[in-house]
Amino acid sequence: MRILIIEDEPFAQAELMRLLAKVEPEVKILDCLDTVEDSVDWLEANDSPDLIFMDIQLADGKSFEIFEQTKVSAPIIFTTAYDNYALEAFKVNTIGYLLKPVKEAELKAAMDKLKNMRSSLGGKAGDLLDEQKLEKLLKLSEKPEYKTRFIAKVGDRIESISLAEIAYFYAEDNEVFLVRADAKRFIIEYTLEQLGNLLDPKLFFRINRSFLIKIDSIAKVSKYFNSRLLLELKPKTEQETIISRAKVSAFLEWMDG
Repeated sequence: MRILIIEDEPFAQAELMRLLAKVEPEVKILDCLDTVEDSVDWLEANDSPDLIFMDIQLADGKSFEIFEQTKVSAPIIFTTAYDNYALEAFKVNTIGYLLKPVKEAELKAAMDKLKNMRSSLGGKAGDLLDEQKLEKLLKLSEKPEYKTRFIAKVGDRIESISLAEIAYFYAEDNEVFLVRADAKRFIIEYTLEQLGNLLDPKLFFRINRSFLIKIDSIAKVSKYFNSRLLLELKPKTEQETIISRAKVSAFLEWMDG
C-alpha cells in the first residue's frame, strides 16, 4: 500500500510511520508533507496514493483547503488533536479519523476499515469524498476549533492530557504550566496568550497576567479590597489568584454563562 502523510509535526510524522511499520509492514511511505501548498503541488505532480493520512491543521492553513485547490481521489484518514463536533461529521461521512496521540489499536482498526471498504467496493476505495461531503468539510473548516488535549513531556515519555483533566494554566519564571485536577503539573510549549486563542472561551477565562482558569476549577469566589475578587481554585495555588477591578464585570458574565 502506497501512503502519503500530510502532517506538520515532525514527532507526529515519525510516530505514525513507526506505528504503520508495526501494523502494516508492507506499506510504502511516499512522502511526508507539512503544508497545504506542498500537498497540492505533490498531488498534481504524482499518481494518486492508495491512502492519505492528513492532519487538519497544517503549517500554512487547514488541510480542507487542499480539496478546494485540487482533486483528491485517495481515501483519507484524518489525524487531529480536536475531539469535537467535526469528528462526528467525519464518522457520518464514512471518513476515518484518529485522535492524537495515535494509538496502535486505533490505527489498526482504521486500516482494517479501509480494507473492508475496498473489499465491498470491488478493490477500490477512491472517490470517497463526493461533492456533498466536501461541501460539509469546507463549512466545518470555517468554524472555530478548540484544543481538547495537550501533549507534555514527562522524562522520556510523552503524556496526553485531555481537557477534562485540566484545572488551569499559569505562568511563572518564563514557563507555562498545565495543572491537572489531581494537582500534577506539566510544562507546555505555549504562552497564555496562545492558549487564550486555542481554548473554548466558554470554558476558560484569563483572570490576570499569570492565570488562565477553567470554570470547573473555581472552588470559591470572595470579595476583595479595591472592588476586586479573590478566587480559591482547586487544586489550591501557592499564590493568591485575584481578579482586577477592570476584569470583574467580564468574569461575572463569563461565570453566568
